[in-house]
Amino acid sequence: MAHFLVFLGSARDSTPPSPARLGLRVARACVQLLEADGATVELVDPLEVELGTVFKPHFAYAKSRVPEALETLAGKIEAADGYVMVSPEYNHSMSPALSHLLNHFGSSLFAFKPSAIATYSAGQWGGARAAVAMRTFLAELGCLPVSAMIHVPKAQEALDEDGVFRDDMDRWTGYFGRTLGQLIWWAEAAAHHREKRDPTAVSPAFQRAPDQRNAP
Repeated sequence: MAHFLVFLGSARDSTPPSPARLGLRVARACVQLLEADGATVELVDPLEVELGTVFKPHFAYAKSRVPEALETLAGKIEAADGYVMVSPEYNHSMSPALSHLLNHFGSSLFAFKPSAIATYSAGQWGGARAAVAMRTFLAELGCLPVSAMIHVPKAQEALDEDGVFRDDMDRWTGYFGRTLGQLIWWAEAAAHHREKRDPTAVSPAFQRAPDQRNAP
C-alpha cells in the first residue's frame, strides 16, 4: 500500500477573493480519491508548519539542533512513496508558499519518487501556467512529476468545502483519477525497485573506465 503526502500550496487565509483557502478543497479531493484507491495519505498545510521567520533549511542544522517541526516533516517526506503538489498561480508561476516550504528540505528526501501536479484558480485558467513552472521545480527536487496534470478552474464552483464535487462527479473523478492513477502506478513501481536496488548506489560498471582495447 502506497503512502502519499498532499502538499497544500497556499498559506493565504484572507479575502478577497472569496472563498478563502480555496486550495484546501482541491487538496481534500485528492486525499479522498487516493484513499478510495487504498492508499494512505496525509495532508500537509503550510499554516500548520512552523518554519520560523529566518530561512534556514532542514539540512543546514546540526542534527541535534533541528527544530522539531522541520525534523517531523522531513521524516514524513522521507517515508512517503509520492507526493501531490497543490498550487494556485502567482504571476504565471507556482505558489511562493509552496516553493518556500519545499525549499526547506533537501532533494534526497524526495528523490526517486513520483509527484503529481494539481493547480486551481477562482477564474477560468485553473492555474495551468503555474503547472508548467512546477515541472522543472519538481524535477530538480528529485520527485519527477507524472505526465497527466490536474487543473481546476472556478474551483469554488466545482468543489464544496469538504472537497466533494458539486456536480458531474463521474467526470471530475475520472479527470482527477487519470493523474492520481499515474501517480499510484509510478509510486508502487519505484517502491518495488527501491527494495531490489539502492538507487543511490553506484553501479560497478560506472566505477571503472571502459575497456579501450577494442576501440577503433
